[in-house]
Amino acid sequence: MFYFSVTLILSIIFTLLIRRFALRLQVIDKPDGGRKLHSSPRPLLGGVAIFVAFWLVIGYLTLFHPVYGIEILNRKLLGAFVASILLVILGIADDVRQLSAKARLFATALITILAITVGTLAIEKVNNPWGSTLELSLMIGNVLVFFWLLGMMYTTKVLDGLDGLATGIVTIGAFIIFFFTQTTKYYQPNVGLIALVFAAACLGFLLFNFYPARIFLGEAGSLFLGFMLAVLAVIAGSKMAIAALVMAVPIADLARVMYTRLRRRQSLFQGDREHLHFQLLDHGWRHGWVVVFFYAVAIVLGVTTLFLQSTQKLVLLGLVLGAMVLVGFTFKSPLEGGSRGV
Repeated sequence: MFYFSVTLILSIIFTLLIRRFALRLQVIDKPDGGRKLHSSPRPLLGGVAIFVAFWLVIGYLTLFHPVYGIEILNRKLLGAFVASILLVILGIADDVRQLSAKARLFATALITILAITVGTLAIEKVNNPWGSTLELSLMIGNVLVFFWLLGMMYTTKVLDGLDGLATGIVTIGAFIIFFFTQTTKYYQPNVGLIALVFAAACLGFLLFNFYPARIFLGEAGSLFLGFMLAVLAVIAGSKMAIAALVMAVPIADLARVMYTRLRRRQSLFQGDREHLHFQLLDHGWRHGWVVVFFYAVAIVLGVTTLFLQSTQKLVLLGLVLGAMVLVGFTFKSPLEGGSRGV
């Protein structure tokens, strides 16, 4: 709890500093009456505060005071750190200059490849739902991790449409991974410590990001949060199902919207109000209640991962996907617009 408390305090301090810095430089997000629903301009760059607080503590632990075997993960953490820096730089550039969606995707893909190469993040084996273990070749393992990291980053990017939504769900995911690593069967104190520090960094920022937000994550934050949650799932022993279930509704929602755009022959990068959180707002839900609803679903699905077997997790994921298909038929958003893409 000591490192959790230190990280939480650092996150609060850096959030306040970054907020003042962003306002001074006018790195702000202006409302547009469509996808951007806030009543007045809000400062961006909030993800930088999470990045700094998290890596300051993890850097200290790995370089000066290794505990719980955290040094075993040095290579993987190095890859994550290098990629995180580049993601934050890319995000800041996008917040300031608004890069094209295709350029951002290309850069993110290159950074993902770098993370896998430097951090040796490939998956070597996966648990077969029927009980056996499936060995993977290096190439297949790398490809799976590539799409996992990229998919999670774009899921949190899309999720960052309402105050506190992305930050809160990623915080829940980090806590779930922490609790998972404390179980007798999967005891991993080093991964648990990293997850707890990450949760604290997110939570400190969430105090200022929950509705009505005083500061936004920005592109740097939304990409970094998805990336680190995905990395935690990989280094926890290829436990992607845990993070996937916590993020099940946003992941299924993203897949549903992408399918809808393809069916309509629209660009996958087109911004609109098809995503579930916008549709709930358009159908009369209050902003704060939408966010709390997503939190509640993430907590329930996340907690179930601590008790379900692999086959049961797959069944639950299938049920969520089916539910999202029904949502697609039920909700028809009356408003569309926006230009910044997914």
